[in-house]
Amino acid sequence: MAFSNLTSKAILLYDEWIKDADPRLEGWPLMSSPFPTTFIIGTYVYFVTSLGPKLMENKKPFELRQIMTFYNFSVVTLSLYMTYEFLMSGWATGYSFRCDIVDYSRSPTALRMVRTCWLYFFSKFIELLDTIFFVLRKKNNQVTFLHVFHHSIMPWTWWFGVKFAAGGLGTFHALLNCIVHVVMYTYYGICSLGPAYHKYLWWKKYMTTIQLVQFIMITVHIGQIYVMDDCPYQYPIFMFIIWLYGSMFLVLFLHFWYHAYTKGQRLPKMAKNGISKDQ
Repeated sequence: MAFSNLTSKAILLYDEWIKDADPRLEGWPLMSSPFPTTFIIGTYVYFVTSLGPKLMENKKPFELRQIMTFYNFSVVTLSLYMTYEFLMSGWATGYSFRCDIVDYSRSPTALRMVRTCWLYFFSKFIELLDTIFFVLRKKNNQVTFLHVFHHSIMPWTWWFGVKFAAGGLGTFHALLNCIVHVVMYTYYGICSLGPAYHKYLWWKKYMTTIQLVQFIMITVHIGQIYVMDDCPYQYPIFMFIIWLYGSMFLVLFLHFWYHAYTKGQRLPKMAKNGISKDQ
């Protein structure tokens, strides 16, 4: 009886809460509720941490070089497109980089931002293939907590961002992330071409630096809301979540940096060009 009452209250709270959702997203794929996204993420985590490694235990690693080359450069292209769309729908056409609120109108620019936010959200599901490729290639040492957590939390939190606040200062970190992904997936794409191209990847170490700069910029930018007077951003809770996200990943990546490049615990196997033989 108590469980039934609790469930009923939860449903009522959800129904009341969802009324504030952005009506412009009515009928869009995956946007009806957070449950499809939650199911996909749960399935992903189960596969990459348990089911996948068990299925691959007595099998030879898949040779996926050509597929991965196509995938990586496709993500580069998608990231370039999303960078352009974020710029054209606000960040290069009127945003102040300070108190930029969500435009809930149906103007062409506002709707362009909505479409870009949804596309960014959907791209996080595409990027789950990163981990699946690791599992199929039996690179289980690369399926770290940091990697899985990052790929899991992004689509889930972004469902709420798109559903309630598609635009404004809460999208700055998405713009930065798209720019960083252009660099990262270019690296991965060149790496997947084979050992003959590894000499061009001397800049591997600097990718972590770029990621650290990204999280510093996210934290500083979003932290402005706590010192600005009367910023009428519609969902301050999202600002706290983004600040927490930026700060948390800054700490996690600093920890990675320390162990990989200061203590040398995760240095590449090939001393030359900074590329591991098993890439």
